[in-house]
Amino acid sequence: MKLLDSLVTQAAGIASIRRDIHAHPELCFQEVRTADVVAAKLTEWGIPIHRGLATTGVIGILKNGTSSRAIGLRADMDALPVTELNTFAHASQHQGKMHACGHDGHTAMLLAAAQHMATHRNFDGTVYLIFQPAEEGGGGAREMVKEGLFEQFPMDAVFGMHNWPGMKVGQFAVSPGPAMASSNDFKITIHGKGGHAALPHTGIDPVPVACEMVQAFQTILTRTKKPTDTGLISVTMIHAGEASNVIPDSCELQGTVRTFTLEVLDMIEARMKKITEHISAAHDATCEFHFNRNYPPTINSAAEADFAREVMAEIVGADNVLMQEAAMTAEDFSFMLLAKPGAYAFIGNGDGAHRDMHHGGGPCTLHNASYDFNDDLIPLGATCWVQMAEKFLAPKAPA
Repeated sequence: MKLLDSLVTQAAGIASIRRDIHAHPELCFQEVRTADVVAAKLTEWGIPIHRGLATTGVIGILKNGTSSRAIGLRADMDALPVTELNTFAHASQHQGKMHACGHDGHTAMLLAAAQHMATHRNFDGTVYLIFQPAEEGGGGAREMVKEGLFEQFPMDAVFGMHNWPGMKVGQFAVSPGPAMASSNDFKITIHGKGGHAALPHTGIDPVPVACEMVQAFQTILTRTKKPTDTGLISVTMIHAGEASNVIPDSCELQGTVRTFTLEVLDMIEARMKKITEHISAAHDATCEFHFNRNYPPTINSAAEADFAREVMAEIVGADNVLMQEAAMTAEDFSFMLLAKPGAYAFIGNGDGAHRDMHHGGGPCTLHNASYDFNDDLIPLGATCWVQMAEKFLAPKAPA
């Protein structure tokens, strides 16, 4: 690996900041202390800042030279509502809150890059350091875009990076096209007519109606969707009844839909609504259908994904820059990619062997109570950010 010397030297100091953030996790739109830490460090290093986008967002502004070109580098800051099982020294001090997805590490990697670029301004243009709140369900990226992120800070492209457990340290993954899926949820309430379970003919039982819907939804994937397209419908909750001898008045279904394209999503939503309405009508029941689109698919633009791959290959070698296998998880960086060209990449977090003693004993996987970010990634991820900025904003040779 070709790491920048200053980043290796600074790594221990940045790791201590990362562990401090890990010990003080804050949920979406509540990242006040975290934002204060970020703002204080950027200011200490002489980087102008803007605060307040999406409530707790922080933007660092690094300018050099005369070019109007600009690049955005994004890190997320929020934690999850998870009770940490780790008991090492930097474990969460707030019950029910935990950095179980590595956003503390993402913030640390970008801070390390900021510290380096504050004194080594080997670029011509502007680097916007985007410290974003509320990725975990709050749609912080959407709110930043709505509040004028790209109008106030015009940039030519924007990039994000997420640690990926199970992938080796020293490896990256990035590819053009879908990186993560859209995230959507639905709630269907079927209204029947309750009564005695021994006299089903006197009522309208919503439970078999719901069961029929669950089965019918799968035909959307196997008989309506093009086989080479990707889509997922998971009914994850069914709620009905209070007694074994009573037919309930209603039954509620909830679940999630994931797709890699908006076209497939449009089709699935329309078909689910039609199936819901027609199956209900066939049984003389009525229904309410609610479908919420949370995060759109995260789709990397080709030129920017290829650019990121080039930079990563220079650092770790082409063999260690993997093709990105699109995941059915979701990411609100998708909102930034709807507005700007860019790419979202993975950086290997290892197999969990890096964790200090007294970890929770569970797997070191995302959203797990035994997870911890691998501090060895800090100089590697920061080197990637620095070299992406420098290459993207390389001074152009005179004509």
